Amino acid sequence: MQTAIIVGLILAILWFVEKMLGTPMVIRPIVVSTIVGAALGDLQTGILVGATLELVFMGFIQVGGAVPPDVLVGAGLGTTFAIMSGNGADVALALALPIALLAQSLKVIVFIVRSWFMDFAMRLAKEANIKGLITLNIAGLLLQSAMYFVVAFVAILFGSNAVEAFINNIPEAIKNGLEVAGGLLPAVGFALLLLPMMNKNNVLYFLLGFALFAYLNLPVLGITLFGVVLAFVIVFEMKGKQGETTEASTTDEEELFDV
Repeated sequence: MQTAIIVGLILAILWFVEKMLGTPMVIRPIVVSTIVGAALGDLQTGILVGATLELVFMGFIQVGGAVPPDVLVGAGLGTTFAIMSGNGADVALALALPIALLAQSLKVIVFIVRSWFMDFAMRLAKEANIKGLITLNIAGLLLQSAMYFVVAFVAILFGSNAVEAFINNIPEAIKNGLEVAGGLLPAVGFALLLLPMMNKNNVLYFLLGFALFAYLNLPVLGITLFGVVLAFVIVFEMKGKQGETTEASTTDEEELFDV
């Protein structure tokens, strides 16, 4: 009961803070899992699970009307069940994505309910009722925060024993398969992130990073530092030179017409 209340409050508060403070990214798995781990007395597992799930959910962001799997619920409950079962990141990886997909459907239902108040919001806007609009906005956020609390509370209170029993009865062969799948899921997360970004202009940078890792055996930190320096050179040095060239050409044309 206590664990269910704690995790439910954490998810509800994090969602409210995320929307009230202009999306400071506090609902990302690396933050959610760390806070849940600290609250449940296992900070190390929380950080490990959060870093692992962040790789998986890195490409899951809400763009326009598209509602992706809910990373807040997936990370929060995945971390909770991982700590309660004592099986760590493997359990979180196995449970986080299905939980996030289920929460996605519930989130859409809340969005539908909130859409019923759009006419009222338009009327308040026409009347320039700022206080009413603020109150309505906060009420909508509180409604969604309540959804997160209820989902986490019910899932942990009634589902923890079932989850633990399910995990304890998983055959070793399937557990090994989950470990292999867990190693592949971060690659899927990166692929989802690269999918809308990859084009003919930046594919060479991807191939360069792959070559540095695969053939020169550079660590990830080394490749990251190399990428930062390369980005700085391209953005500031080369762009600056192009700007100077354009300015010089303009000056020459002006001098030509001044004669």
